[in-house]
Amino acid sequence: MAYTEEFRAQAREIMERYPEGKQRSALLPMLHLVQSQDGYITQDGIAFCAEMIGITKAQVAAVSTFYTMYKREPTGDYLVSVCTNTLCDVMGGQKVFDALREYLGVDHDETTGDGKITLEHAECLAACDYAPVMTVNYEFFDKTNPDEAVQLAKNLRNGERPTPTRGAPLCTLKEMSRQLAGWAEDREAGLAGNAAADPTLAGARLAADAGITAPPVDPEVSLVKKEDAS
Repeated sequence: MAYTEEFRAQAREIMERYPEGKQRSALLPMLHLVQSQDGYITQDGIAFCAEMIGITKAQVAAVSTFYTMYKREPTGDYLVSVCTNTLCDVMGGQKVFDALREYLGVDHDETTGDGKITLEHAECLAACDYAPVMTVNYEFFDKTNPDEAVQLAKNLRNGERPTPTRGAPLCTLKEMSRQLAGWAEDREAGLAGNAAADPTLAGARLAADAGITAPPVDPEVSLVKKEDAS
């Protein structure tokens, strides 16, 4: 895939965020930049990052295969992830996944023929208090069920962008990757959203009701520990 001079300028802009001699630190956002154009981390994208930063393709590939947010195969506009780990499974997560698998006609890590949706099992989405939970491009849809999940998938395939339970309004995988590369959200509506919800605050509320607080920090003790560690 050919990369335009404008695209190369964006890559150089990422590198300029880091001190001289530390440009290798630009690799993570540069991989997101590649994904924002190609839709996944292509072999050309790996070669591009290696050329720009001055490292080997093997070094770039090692990083791109370590982090799951970098996709190594063509991925749909919307990555639908269903948690099937212990708690979500007990609460119906596997039933949600099975319903989506039947409706979409794809299995784990496969993409629908129209290129709209990639379905995946997720080991944990760090939202046990909202189980069973699924995400679309990493935005949460909490306490879902098979019927709601299938309707969500239908809406996505119809070009709609349903509102997540928490977090920012939906964007495509390419749009999300560009933001992770360091460019601001273009849509005014993209700045809306709220990640806080009652289950997340329950522990803090119970602690406040019981008068439980974190122990104070003694700066002298902390200083001694730091000196001992050195």
